[in-house]
Order: sequence, then structure tokens, then C-alpha cells
Amino acid sequence: MGRPRRIVLIRHGESQGNEDDTIYERVPDHALELTDTGLRQARAAGARLREVFGEEPVQAYVSPYRRTWQTYRALGLDQLRVEAREEPRLREQDWGNWQDVEDIQRQRKARDSYGHFFYRFAMGESGADVYDRIGSFMETLYRAFERPDFPPNVLLVTHGLTMRLFCMRWFHWTVEEFETLSNPSNGETRMLLAGSGGRYFLDRPFERWGTPCQPGGGTG
Repeated sequence: MGRPRRIVLIRHGESQGNEDDTIYERVPDHALELTDTGLRQARAAGARLREVFGEEPVQAYVSPYRRTWQTYRALGLDQLRVEAREEPRLREQDWGNWQDVEDIQRQRKARDSYGHFFYRFAMGESGADVYDRIGSFMETLYRAFERPDFPPNVLLVTHGLTMRLFCMRWFHWTVEEFETLSNPSNGETRMLLAGSGGRYFLDRPFERWGTPCQPGGGTG
């Protein structure tokens, strides 16, 4: 088959961490589960995806976090021809280990003023680090495209920031462009669709909270 016709990215449904910040003091980020609302969001997204995929085969890559696997299972794609693989490079931005909620809130405020791409959480990652591992994953993906039997659909079950950085890397957006974009809501999708000439386009844009500056405006 070669290059797929569509690459679908979905953010996990609402998790315990989205509902209650204090849970990070008691439960590791990777072990957070979906709420009842998150399960409903995933099931609703699954109904839409089943219409999109129809009877076509799908190659799925899933972040290793509990909430992303729960989202994948709640999509209800069992009756389709889907092969699902765990892909650690699609995980959430690492914030460290056990977290002090007040400290994380301070760091989030600092990140808002410093920039989501360059700010590095203490004992964790910057957005730039996530960008680099997404680039590594894309190299794996491109090699998979070379298989003659590669399916026409790719599904990535991941996280909001990771979705934005995947698209930034794929479409060669600038850092300034990335910084103006908002995360999709829980259970939301974005699709990269193959157009004429094999170039991909986004089915709908990410919401913006600002206007990007022109690149190269720094003094460094």
C-alpha cells in the first residue's frame, strides 16, 4: 500500500488528572485512569472513527500510559482489522516523578511566560525534548510506509501537546507557530489527509490563542 491515505491523531479522554490536580501527589502520571466522562468521550470518538475507517485496515500506535490504552480500548475498533502497538515515544511530556501540586502549578505559570517549547520542567522534559523523540518516531513510521502491505490508515492514540508537536514536526511549523496553538480537547481528533501529489493536509486547524511572530526576530 505504501503511504497511508490518512493519519489520525486522537487525544485521550478526560483523565483523573484533568479532573483533580492533587492526584499527581498520590498516583504516577502514567497510571492515571479515565474518568466516566473520559470513557464517554472515547466511545463517542470511536463511533466517528468506525465511520471514517469503514472496513479498511488500520495500524494503531498507542502511548504506554494507562489512560491512552483505556481510550484505545473504549474506541471499540475490535471488529475492524486493527493492529495496535505500544509506542513509548508518543507518551506525555514528562514532568518528573511524584509531584508537588503547588510546585507544578508554579512551573506551569512559568512555562506560559517562558514558552511551551523551550521551558523544561524540573526533573522532566521540555517541549523541544518531546519534539525530538517525535522526530525519531517519524523515522520509524516512514520506514514502515515502505512496506507494500502497509495499511491505508494510521491511528495515533496520544496526548494534547504531543499531537501539536507531531503536526509541528510533520508540517515544519516554526516554534512561534506552535506557541500560538491550543491543545485539542479530550477525545478530539485531527487527521492528516493525503491530497494530490501525495502531500498531506490537516482536516481542521488547531484553535489559536494568539498570532505568530515572524521567525528570526531574536537578537541572539
